[in-house]
Amino acid sequence: MWLGIIRIWTGLFLMGGSIGSLSAQVDSAQLSPAEIIDKVDQMLRGDSSQGRVEMAVVTRRWKRNVTMEIWSEGTEKALIKVLQPKKEAGTTTLKVGSDMWNYLPKIDRTIRVPTSMMMGSWMGSHFTNDDLVKESRLIRDYEIEIVYEGEREGVEVYEFLLTPHPKAPVVWGKMLYQVRKKDLMPIRAEYYDENEELKRTLTFSEYREMGGRLVPTKSRMVPQDKPEEYTEMIYHELRFDIPIPQGTFSLSSLRR
Repeated sequence: MWLGIIRIWTGLFLMGGSIGSLSAQVDSAQLSPAEIIDKVDQMLRGDSSQGRVEMAVVTRRWKRNVTMEIWSEGTEKALIKVLQPKKEAGTTTLKVGSDMWNYLPKIDRTIRVPTSMMMGSWMGSHFTNDDLVKESRLIRDYEIEIVYEGEREGVEVYEFLLTPHPKAPVVWGKMLYQVRKKDLMPIRAEYYDENEELKRTLTFSEYREMGGRLVPTKSRMVPQDKPEEYTEMIYHELRFDIPIPQGTFSLSSLRR
């Protein structure tokens, strides 16, 4: 993002202030579990950002690749415009607060996404409309504890259990989150339903400097019930804390 995409990739998931460039200097041993997760969470946010991302969707029946340009402002606003393939160019999603609209250039219509469709697939991917609009902040909505600290596959990591507070507006029964100790880069997130059944897994990789900070430039979402399927996000460009033109996050911008 990331990430909410955002936050997963905008979320994507989507990197805050100078946290990314400073993360390697943080002495995580002096931080509480909530403070560590908050730093990771802030990496997937930003005062403003602009980027170009490629989304690859693989299902049992078909494959598709979509190139998009993304603008975001804080956690409240995001604009996502399809650049390629040509037949889908101009298809645009606008998110403002908890509201979301799609513009479909083939029929020249702007459609507001109703609440009943929030758990539906976004653009045929394994992300939902709700992934784009939710505004959860992990330290606000979850109780956080370290459940493992040590080596996994040759890398020193922290593993966290995130359990939602009773009245938190979240859809997951719990999350397991793994980050690298040396720089707090996210590695893996597992999402469980209220019955503690694993529903999907998000992995991060290909860490490199982009926009002046270290970020994971690739993320992959895999549904647990269809392990051969996935949606992958690859960032090719990413800039942070940039001025956003007035009117970018408006209904009129959908048709530009």
